Amino acid sequence: MAKHGYVIVGGVAGGMSAAARLRRLDEAADIVIFEAGPEVSFANCGLPYYVGGEITSQDELLVQTPKSLKDSLNLQVHVNHRVTALDAAAHKVHVVGPAGELDVTYDHLILSPGATATRPPIEGLDNPHVHTLRTVTDAVTMRDLVTGKGGKPAKTAVVLGAGFIGLEAAEGLAHAGVEVTLVEVAPHVLPPLEQEMAQLVHEELQRLGVKVVVGTGASAVAEDGGHAVVRLADGQSLPADLVVLSTGVAPATQVFVAAGLKCDERGAIVTDAHGLTNLPDVWAVGDATLSTDAVTGARRPVPLAGPANRAGRLVADQIVAAAGKARRLGITDKIASVRPLPAPLGTAIVRVGRLTAAMTGANRASLAGAGIAFTTLHLHPLAHAGYFPGATQIHLLVHIDPRTGRILGAQAVGEQGVDKRIDVLATAMRANLTAPDLIDLDLCYSPPYGSAKDPVSMIGFLSDNVLTGQLALWQPDELDWARTKAFVLDVRTPEEFASGHLPEAVNIPHTSLRGRLGDVKQQAGGRPIAVTCQSGVRSYIAHRVLAAAGFDSRSLSGGMLTLRAFLGAAADALLVKGS
Repeated sequence: MAKHGYVIVGGVAGGMSAAARLRRLDEAADIVIFEAGPEVSFANCGLPYYVGGEITSQDELLVQTPKSLKDSLNLQVHVNHRVTALDAAAHKVHVVGPAGELDVTYDHLILSPGATATRPPIEGLDNPHVHTLRTVTDAVTMRDLVTGKGGKPAKTAVVLGAGFIGLEAAEGLAHAGVEVTLVEVAPHVLPPLEQEMAQLVHEELQRLGVKVVVGTGASAVAEDGGHAVVRLADGQSLPADLVVLSTGVAPATQVFVAAGLKCDERGAIVTDAHGLTNLPDVWAVGDATLSTDAVTGARRPVPLAGPANRAGRLVADQIVAAAGKARRLGITDKIASVRPLPAPLGTAIVRVGRLTAAMTGANRASLAGAGIAFTTLHLHPLAHAGYFPGATQIHLLVHIDPRTGRILGAQAVGEQGVDKRIDVLATAMRANLTAPDLIDLDLCYSPPYGSAKDPVSMIGFLSDNVLTGQLALWQPDELDWARTKAFVLDVRTPEEFASGHLPEAVNIPHTSLRGRLGDVKQQAGGRPIAVTCQSGVRSYIAHRVLAAAGFDSRSLSGGMLTLRAFLGAAADALLVKGS
């Protein structure tokens, strides 16, 4: 029976970060890693881009190998070794590898088993045309199918699930010339995004040639003459040379649950604030663990590489601190007060064609589920100075606490500058800045990169206007109220008005409003006024004019740009063209 000081189950992000940190803290430590798959450290986020051909060599996906880890960090790495049992009382794991079975004892055990692709109750998922995209082997297999290595290239593909991996797979396959249909059971693609933001991604997918089917899922996969047929719950049948299963992941913890490891109903490992489980000297990090949402307090897995890497480092620090080794290892005693694992904001980003979509914090559904009051702000600023060539819009959505101005969540979609703005907002949230505090951020400015009034600063201005009562908003989901209870005033130019407006709207450009307040009073007939413009800027000006004249006025958050996106395909049927 082999004995080691530290045994780590699973590599990639969390496990390898813990191993590397342990080695840097303790040169004499005995560290062994058992990885169930053939690669212990690979760029899983790069897999879709290999399938699509942007990453051309599978070697580029391998971050480290057992040999490189042995040479640089003196780590004992065993790939294709699966831990099949845990005896916590005996501090022992049972391992099955290519050379047979062995029992290994440990002083400290770090679990980083990751997650596996979920298999929804769809008949025929064992069809050979169905593939997942979780490992380098998966990506190589899929790339070979796309290029026709060893046979005819795949011409058609159905991607089941329009989350991050599903979107990246669909984009990659389309980039490689495959005819792709993307199927999502939720009402819109990328379900964490709000509806009005997801619609922009939906339209970009269509521009890429991807057929998008939402609101229904697959019921069966059948074989048909060397091809697959995916049958949907709404009756559609989709032929496919390749089916990508991307309907979510589940923690790979069954072995450890059987050993008494405390997990939630989903199988996610419950730990304390420092990553320690209910079992003695057993720690856990990564996709298989339960995290506390920084905004809502909800407990859920957060399968993202950033939190996993950070957790691996902190758990290693905590183990060393808890063992009282810091002084002996020549490390400052400050490591004895290790920071707890941070509550994640779920900051994430994805590229879809020309667009980038990113988010941080909570969305409407999670805020409503937690009973947290919120106000939503929509903005459409330019990514950089408008007078500099190539400026494009960033579509921004921010949820704030209507009493304190706390930033609860943010989303952005656009061609440029999306990552920068969401990263700034995620940093502001971590620092507990309020939305009005964003006004005071000293952000870099040069015409090719931003504006003197950066989009993040604009969030601050808008939030301050709302919180101080200078601006009252109505939201796209209050459209029925606007059409039946209010006087709809469209303050765009006549030409913009003619391009599409609400049937009930009356057009008075904001530049003419001061001279036509009598007309507004007569036509409103005592009703509140629901003001609209293109993006929300001119309706804010109009609102101030109306409020000063004593009217009960509200401005449509984000204007017609937001309303059109919120309505999606229904916009053309509702909005009236012409004067």
